[in-house]
Amino acid sequence: MRRIFPRVLLDPVLSLKEQPFETPFAFRQKVSLSFLNRPDLPSLAYKKLKGKTPGIIFIPGYLSDMNGKKALAIEEFCKSLGHACIRFDYSGIGNSDGNLAECTVGKWRKDVLSILDDVAEGPQILVGSSLGGWLMLHAAIARPEKVAALIGIATAADGLVTQFRALSVEAQKEIEVKGEWTLPSKYNEEGFYHVPYSFIKEAEHHCLLHSPIPVTCPVRLLHGMKDNIMPWHTSLQVADRIVGPDVDVILRKDGDHRMKEKADIHLLVCTIDDLIDKLSTVVH
Repeated sequence: MRRIFPRVLLDPVLSLKEQPFETPFAFRQKVSLSFLNRPDLPSLAYKKLKGKTPGIIFIPGYLSDMNGKKALAIEEFCKSLGHACIRFDYSGIGNSDGNLAECTVGKWRKDVLSILDDVAEGPQILVGSSLGGWLMLHAAIARPEKVAALIGIATAADGLVTQFRALSVEAQKEIEVKGEWTLPSKYNEEGFYHVPYSFIKEAEHHCLLHSPIPVTCPVRLLHGMKDNIMPWHTSLQVADRIVGPDVDVILRKDGDHRMKEKADIHLLVCTIDDLIDKLSTVVH
């Protein structure tokens, strides 16, 4: 038997006191804020829940921190199973050090690898949201021995680059001259993001959809069909490009880009649970 706790899925919307089973010891484990100090690189803030492997690492979206609804729901779910879980802030975001204006996709890729190399123990399931889905693919390519499976949520592979290239030549030139792309977004208080032109140009070096993606571990791609930021067809492209055979795309007709409603999160934790089962069966 893999689990030492009752096999009951958490309802992420309920508080811990309202969950439908007795609270095991793992639930009482305090998860304190820690920092990963790196020579010549910004220190990274993270929270690590100790437990069994495979562990889960949540990789946030663009400008998001470790305290989002999905990240917290995953941590609570991992507590219920007694599995390890890590959530963290990219450099320049949240409690991590670094200057956001100097951040790039490449630097955030290094952040993910640092967490994998220096914080995580044993095999990991990476859960990447939006930009985090793009970075989880890079991590699986760079550390295949450490990444046991991937779960993408509205995976934004090549995202900002694809959006930028879809603009007219005149609009692209205007952004280049201005040095900044004012990108409309309903998820920002201002109503738009200020994306440096240099960020877009650097991101071009990390595009994946132009060739086969050398990932062979199990991959699950969740996407909302009402996503108006990253079209759900992107997940189909990613699935087509991944060389491994064990790839599922799961579409939610009412899901939006953030996929943080109760039903979305229930699908997410069920997907995590299924992969843990699958990996445990393979191991044994």
